[in-house]
Amino acid sequence: MALFYILYSQKANKFYIGHTTELMNERLRKHNSNHIGFTGKFKDWVNVYTETYATKEIAYAREREVKAWKSRVRIQRLIASLEPPGL
Repeated sequence: MALFYILYSQKANKFYIGHTTELMNERLRKHNSNHIGFTGKFKDWVNVYTETYATKEIAYAREREVKAWKSRVRIQRLIASLEPPGL
């Protein structure tokens, strides 16, 4: 099982889009830990959206698809479940 997920940081007012095969709680803990990288700059990341897939490859493909939108509004619609996967 693999997850596609979207995190949100209120301090940064930004979304982070990713995928993982870890448990979401563990992955979120890592994002909120002290590390070098985009999410390491802020410690208030919360999971706002998750989709479950059979394989890591499919979850990664979904990550690339959503990142390619380059649209905050479209991501917000997805989070609000106004836009089903694959559109």
